[in-house]
Amino acid sequence: MRSVLPTGPILFIPGCFTLHILIDIAMAKPILTSSSLISVEHIYQAKVRLKGVADITPMLFNFRFSEQYDCSVWFKREDMQVVRSYKIRGAYNNMATMTADQLQNGVVCASAGNHAQGVAFACQKMQVHGKIFMPIVTPKQKVNKVKLFGKNFVEVVLTGDTFDDANTEAQRCAEEEGRGYVHPFNDPGTIAGQGTVGVEILDSATGPIDYIFVPVGGGGLSAGIGSYVKQISPQTKIIGVEPAGATAMYESLQAGELVTLENIDAFVDGAAVRKVGENTFNIAQTVLDDICLVQEGKICSTILQLYNEEGLVVEPAGALTIAVLDQYAEVIKGKNVVCVVSGGNNDITRTEEIKERALLYEGLKHYFIIRFPQRAGALRDFLNNVLGPDDDITHFEYTKKHNRESGPAMVGIQVKQREDYQKLLHRMEQHQIDFQTLNDSKMLFDLLI
Repeated sequence: MRSVLPTGPILFIPGCFTLHILIDIAMAKPILTSSSLISVEHIYQAKVRLKGVADITPMLFNFRFSEQYDCSVWFKREDMQVVRSYKIRGAYNNMATMTADQLQNGVVCASAGNHAQGVAFACQKMQVHGKIFMPIVTPKQKVNKVKLFGKNFVEVVLTGDTFDDANTEAQRCAEEEGRGYVHPFNDPGTIAGQGTVGVEILDSATGPIDYIFVPVGGGGLSAGIGSYVKQISPQTKIIGVEPAGATAMYESLQAGELVTLENIDAFVDGAAVRKVGENTFNIAQTVLDDICLVQEGKICSTILQLYNEEGLVVEPAGALTIAVLDQYAEVIKGKNVVCVVSGGNNDITRTEEIKERALLYEGLKHYFIIRFPQRAGALRDFLNNVLGPDDDITHFEYTKKHNRESGPAMVGIQVKQREDYQKLLHRMEQHQIDFQTLNDSKMLFDLLI
């Protein structure tokens, strides 16, 4: 097996670019270059603005995943950022490039949580009032953090079920109240701020970076990192990673034009949008070498693995780039790989849902409708004859029906190993149990579970 320890001299020394940037960095709104990328110059200006505001986060070598995938895996730890996500970079840089007129009546934004925290922190730093629209389903932990970071400078408004719903209200507020709108991903100022993650990745590199895996929601982070890296290290491949329940960028790239999704799964709240930005889409077409989808259940399994084996607390979007590595296992052998861990704002109240989704994805938890004979001892017979020695009933819901020979029960059973499920089905059929599986019936599962 080849060595997975990081070796070699420092390859990238892009800091020399700062010697040639002599223009005024205040109120210098980034513009897209002719190739649709944010320029290196504007990303470096953002880096200067963020000094003393955003932390330079570590890029840490991970022994466990490096050994597992026979390569060198590095985690870019944006979960260790001042607001526990990279979003402070884009939010602050965007606001710092606004004019006095734009800031006069305060600012407004929409966010599923992390961008809101970044804007709130920026409002408190700049002493500018901010109104922040968030989906009603946003984890309470994120809402409380917004209020903590913004102190008396922010007002939180919960509205709608998704980011897009909140964004509609935020844009209406910007127009009606004359507030500066802080876009979470599509504004060049936001993208330039996120691009500073790319600067730090190359500054920290101890060898050529072969792959950078970047989570994709609205596309601001991938656009920023991609803009910088592709101009400094064009051989580095940028791989975007989206949750399977919110594939706005994937569908848009497939279609060659912006696509608006009718429905999304908002579970990966930091990367769940119905429509990506026009600017981020154009940049993605240039900088993304590939884009992959990861099932939400796999993301949950990775969250639990990172907590149990690494002691890392990451949010669903933060686990995306690690959860995708299985899909690239053969390709990345012997390579230098960076996974951007985008955030660690996970609400502890979601733990049970995360466990449930992980067990379902791993094939360890199964739900059934079972019609038990309405006689004494029917359930005991099921436990003695059908349930395996390592099987566990985790859910049982039954109401006795009068004047009927059998009554339906909803039963959840957790098995120890994936292959135990087929053995369970065999015993149910062998003992002539009248049952219907729910895991493979999405409509019934969503209705009943």
